[in-house]
Amino acid sequence: MMRLLTALALATTMLAHPAGAAAPQAAAIAVPVIGSGPASAFAGTFTVQRFATNGSGNLVAVGSLVGTLTDTAIGVVTSIVQTNAIPADATGTTCQILHLDLGPLALNLLGLHVDLSRIVLDITAESGAGNLLGNLLCGVANLLNDPSGLAGLLNRILGAL
Repeated sequence: MMRLLTALALATTMLAHPAGAAAPQAAAIAVPVIGSGPASAFAGTFTVQRFATNGSGNLVAVGSLVGTLTDTAIGVVTSIVQTNAIPADATGTTCQILHLDLGPLALNLLGLHVDLSRIVLDITAESGAGNLLGNLLCGVANLLNDPSGLAGLLNRILGAL
């Protein structure tokens, strides 16, 4: 969801404000939030105010959560207003690990002739719940990425909306 919001915000900013144009006052992005449990239901909105990095260096969206929590067993409704930082997955669900393209190969090993056709090997890691090795390899592949720089860029985009 956050990737879609980020892409939408970037596209809107690029169309509405050409490079060098003065940005208007900051606007916020509101995302509807609904959920239910065995004896409760929540309905509200999360309004993104800025992007930052958390203590682990991961990108988060900081904003306010406003809504109502209903205890369905007894019908009690509680208003919720709080500031939250939620993870903002800025990377895709897959990441390229290795692309190996070998042309045809001919070997002569002490009288043994080996002819090998062209080989293309692509290894892609898929991250997500339950994909331990994919999560690990995507994390290693993205070690040099700077989420704090991305947070600054997203804050400038959010400010331009």
